Amino acid sequence: MALKLANMPLIRLPDGSQKSFDAPVTVAEVATAIGPGLARAALAGKVDGRLVDTSHRIDGDAEVSIITERDKEGLEILRHSSAHLLAHAVKELFPEAQVTIGPVVENGFYYDFSFKRPFTPEDLAAIEQRMREIAGRDYPVARKVVPREEAIALFDRLGERYKAEIIASIAAGEEVSLYEQDGFTDLCRGPHVPSTGKLKVFKLMKVAGAYWRGDSKNEMLQRIYGTAWAKKEEQDAYVRMLEEAERRDHRRLATQLDLFHVQEEAPGMVFWHPHGWTLWQAIEQYMRQVYRDNGYLEVRCPQILDRSLWEKSGHWENYRENMFTTRSENRDYAIRPMNCPGHVQIFNKGLRSYRDLPLRYGEFGACHRNEPSGALHGIMRIRAFTQDDGHIFCTEAQIQPEVSAFIDLLQRVYRDFGFNDIIYKLSTRPPKRVGSDATWDVAERALAEALNAKGVAWEEMAGEGAFYGPKVEFSLKDSIGRLWQCGTIQVDFSMPGRLGAEYTAENNERRVPVMLHRAILGSMERFIGILVEHYAGAMPLWLAPVQIVVMNISVSQAEYAARVAGLLRQAGFRAESDLRNEKITYKIREHSIRKLPYLLVVGDKEKAAEKVAVRVRGGEDLGQMGLAEFVARLNDEARSSARP
Repeated sequence: MALKLANMPLIRLPDGSQKSFDAPVTVAEVATAIGPGLARAALAGKVDGRLVDTSHRIDGDAEVSIITERDKEGLEILRHSSAHLLAHAVKELFPEAQVTIGPVVENGFYYDFSFKRPFTPEDLAAIEQRMREIAGRDYPVARKVVPREEAIALFDRLGERYKAEIIASIAAGEEVSLYEQDGFTDLCRGPHVPSTGKLKVFKLMKVAGAYWRGDSKNEMLQRIYGTAWAKKEEQDAYVRMLEEAERRDHRRLATQLDLFHVQEEAPGMVFWHPHGWTLWQAIEQYMRQVYRDNGYLEVRCPQILDRSLWEKSGHWENYRENMFTTRSENRDYAIRPMNCPGHVQIFNKGLRSYRDLPLRYGEFGACHRNEPSGALHGIMRIRAFTQDDGHIFCTEAQIQPEVSAFIDLLQRVYRDFGFNDIIYKLSTRPPKRVGSDATWDVAERALAEALNAKGVAWEEMAGEGAFYGPKVEFSLKDSIGRLWQCGTIQVDFSMPGRLGAEYTAENNERRVPVMLHRAILGSMERFIGILVEHYAGAMPLWLAPVQIVVMNISVSQAEYAARVAGLLRQAGFRAESDLRNEKITYKIREHSIRKLPYLLVVGDKEKAAEKVAVRVRGGEDLGQMGLAEFVARLNDEARSSARP
C-alpha cells in the first residue's frame, strides 16, 4: 500500500466523501475540484469548523465545507463584505471622511464615519450607486496578516486615526489581519467574499448618530445602516416588511388611538391615557387570573431597598451603573431594577419546609433602569416598566416538572394573545460562572428535558447563560414575521444562598432552595407595544379599550342610543355612545379610524323595533339585530378566545 506523503492533504467533505491532493490546496481549489458550479458559488470555507476565506491554504488533512449564499454563515459574510464595500464607496466619494467600525447586525450591517458635515439623502443615494459600481468592477478581495505595529503605522499614514486607535488597543506583538480591494484597506478578522462582484443585493437604509465606542463623552459619529441579501426577492420582502412595520409603529398608533404618550420631562416613562390604561388593565387582570389558576401567590414588594441588600444579591457590584439611587439619613438606597431580591425576603419570613415547595410568587413589579437616552424607543425600551414577574422556589428534583408546567402555561397565554409561533433557545453555562459543574449539569439537563418533553424544536446557545445559571428564552413571531423575545425561565443556584434562603429537608437538614426566575410577557409596556403593532391597533374584542360605540342618526334617537350603550355596559362590555349632532357618515368614518370592533347605528327604524344596525370593524354590515341577539354574539366571540 502506498504511503501518504506529507503536504498531500486528504479533504473530508460534509457528505462523507474524500478528495486527496498532491500539494497544499486552497479552499477555492477544493470547491473547483468538487465542481465548477460550486466554485462559482463559493463565498468562503469552513476548515475543521473554522470559517476562512476561499484563499485560505490547507496544508494537511482537514474537514472542509464550502460556504455559499445558501448557508447562514454565507449571508453574514455577504453582509460583512457589504459593510466594507460601503466604507470603500464613502472613501472614494468623500476622501476626508474617516472610517471606524462596520459590523454585521440583524438583517444587515452598518458603518460608522467621522465626517465634517451630516450625510444627506442625496449623499446616501450617491454612496449606494458608487457601491454598485465598485461591486460591478469585481475587484479581488485579498487578506494579509501584518504585525500590529506595521498596521498602526499604515493607518497613521492614511490619516485613519480611529483604525489606528483600535489596533493600538491590541496587545503589543500581536498580528492583525487586513483586507484590501482596489487600494482600499480595512482592518478585519474576516472572512470576506473573494471579490466585490459577489455583492449584488444590498440597499442603504438610513443615517443615525452614534458615539465613538458607545461613550457619550466621545465624538458623535454618523452611522450608515444598510441591508444585504442573497436574493433580490428576499430583500424586497424585507423592505416591504419594514414599510408595514412603519405603518404599524406603536408610537403613531398610540396617538391615533389615544393610548399613551411620553415626553421630555419624564424620559423613558409613560403617561397612560384612559384608553391605554383600559388595555393595560385587561392584560393585567387576565394575567392575574393566570396566576390564580396556576398556583401563584401574588405579592408586592417595596420600590426602594437599602444598598446592603443589593450588595448581597450582587447587583450593586455588577449592575450599579444601570440603577437609580437615592440617599436618606446617611443611608444609600436603590430603586429596584428587578424584583427577585424582594421575593427572597418574603420567602425568608417564616420557617420553610420541603412540604411548602414548590412555592410560586408572582408580582406586577414596577422596575426602573437607567437606560441610555439614545436607546429609548416609545414603550418598547423605557426606564420605568412593570414586569409580570414570578419566582418559583423549589428543589433540584422539581426543576424539570416546574419548567414543563411553565412552558405549557406560556404557550397557552401566547395563544390567547394571538401568537402561535414560538422560538425556543436554551442558553448554557458561560465561562465565568458560579456553582459546581455538577449543579450546572442538573440545571441544563432539566431545562433540555422539559423542552424535549414538549416536543418543540429548540436551539442551544452555548455559553450565553447567566453567571448564576442556565435559562430558556421564548421569542414570539408577530403577524409580519418579526421575532420578539418576551418570556424566560432561569435557574438560579446563587441568589437564594447569598440572601440567606433556606428550607428544612425531609432529613431535617437545612438546604438552600433553587430559584426559578420566570416571566411570560416580560415588560408589560413592551408587550403592549408588541400587541399594538401585531394587530396594527385593531385589537381583538377582549382587549379593545372601547369595544362598541353606539351612534344616533338624529337627535330623536339620542335617548335610545344612550340607553343601548348603558345596557351594553351593564352586560359587561366597554361601550360608548356618540350623540353629537354630526352626520352619521362622519361619525362612522371617525370611529373606524379608532379601529373599534363594533359600530352600532340607530335611526328611527331601529328605535321603533328596539334593534341596532351592526357594522363590524372593516366595514361589513351585519344588518339589524335585537340587543339580546347582539349581546349573545359578543359573548360567543369572547368565549372563543379560551381565556380563563
